[in-house]
Amino acid sequence: MILREWRAEIRRSERDAYVDYVRATGLAGYAGTPGNLGSAIAVRDLDAERSEIVTFSYWSSMEAIAAFAGEPVDRARYYPEDDKYLLTRPDKVTHYEVLGDWSPRAIAQDG
Repeated sequence: MILREWRAEIRRSERDAYVDYVRATGLAGYAGTPGNLGSAIAVRDLDAERSEIVTFSYWSSMEAIAAFAGEPVDRARYYPEDDKYLLTRPDKVTHYEVLGDWSPRAIAQDG
């Protein structure tokens, strides 16, 4: 399994609106792509003005990621209104090989 991680900084005052936008665009795009195994959004406030948003998506293979992201697969994919919210716009995402069972149920059983 492959974990795809994307992160950027956003205006803290628009945090909730951007999270809703990412759910409607990026996470919906992940879910609609064969080979996507799930996704999550994480946010944290950096200071009074900025927050960081991170999306995590889980994939069966790099080929499945390519079906979503195109080539090269480590290029970040953006949607039309992203620039309205983003303070940073990274060009690249990071991929990790996931080892073991990542499901919440498996984690709770191990914990």
